[in-house]
Amino acid sequence: MHGTYNGMVSSALHDVVWQKSTHSNSQGTCVELARLPHGGVAMRNSRFPEGPALVYTRAEVAALLRGVKDGDFDQLLAAGR
Repeated sequence: MHGTYNGMVSSALHDVVWQKSTHSNSQGTCVELARLPHGGVAMRNSRFPEGPALVYTRAEVAALLRGVKDGDFDQLLAAGR
């Protein structure tokens, strides 16, 4: 997808399929991801689907997912911190 850039308006990303986690809450509040035709991955806030999309490389998303699986970010959700 020519012209894809970080912070672009999500609605400008045509022919992508946004995907939510099956762990999304009942209000649909979550992060959505979409594979881009050029191989990158876009991320948006499901509460603001017309808002900006952050665009990452596959390697960046893979590193994030490994860190999440390893618990690297668990302290961000810890109560009282």
